[in-house]
Amino acid sequence: MDRLVDGLWRGRPPQKAAASLHAYVSNLRRVLEPGRVPRTPAGVLVSAPPGYALRLPEDAVDAWRFEAAVRRSRTASPAEARRLLEEALGWWHGAAYGEWADEEWAAVEAARLSELHSVARELAVDAALASGDPAEAVPAAETLVREHPLREEGWRLLALGLWACGRRADALAVLRRAAAVMAEELGLGLGEALTELESAMLTGRTEVLRTAVPAAPRTEVVRTAVPAAPVEVRDQAPVALPVADEVFVGRDDELRVLEGAARDALQGGGVVLVTGEPGAGKSALLA
Repeated sequence: MDRLVDGLWRGRPPQKAAASLHAYVSNLRRVLEPGRVPRTPAGVLVSAPPGYALRLPEDAVDAWRFEAAVRRSRTASPAEARRLLEEALGWWHGAAYGEWADEEWAAVEAARLSELHSVARELAVDAALASGDPAEAVPAAETLVREHPLREEGWRLLALGLWACGRRADALAVLRRAAAVMAEELGLGLGEALTELESAMLTGRTEVLRTAVPAAPRTEVVRTAVPAAPVEVRDQAPVALPVADEVFVGRDDELRVLEGAARDALQGGGVVLVTGEPGAGKSALLA
């Protein structure tokens, strides 16, 4: 009761504050349970000395459902995590607690929910990367760093996404932007995660990228020719190609062409020409 009176009248209650509070509770009960028979016990806003309590099922409050969804996403598969987080983030419409966020009774919880919302957005980008979808993750990560430039996780996700899209130079530039922001705003250097990521890019340690973006795609030029008549080949040794043990990024359209050509070959053969400048990645594509 004391907390409710203090919250309602900000430490300056009227002379009959308790009576007014009882009237407010009565009115609120009618709103919460419009079908309740008069003089029957309330089932939602109940009397619980020395005050009142809300009795609600676990899924009755959107903030509770949001927190549960974020918690489940941490142990779900990347695809399931993306689905959970997309749905949960869709429940948000504005800031936590809206116009009451600065009220003393709401400030702590509003801050907690706002932090959880930021974490959920980062987890959603991370799930997109883990699903092998860096092209979708990059713009979402860019939005994160623009809105929260002091949160290093957004910078890490953006750099990873760019690297996975074959834009290593842009990814390194992002990390240098992050370093400049941290130095100017906080007088600090990059944290351990960003420092490790920068080192991996500079030294070509693609296993770091493979761990975060397991199925990333992009590389060279492919041109197809009209299928030719089958050619009989006698005693020709197979051409040895390098094992595809590096992360391969890009060229989804060209890969689809090659897959189609492989299917056609089963029906009678064909010819595909892969051409490009030296070092463009022709052997990697064929492997």
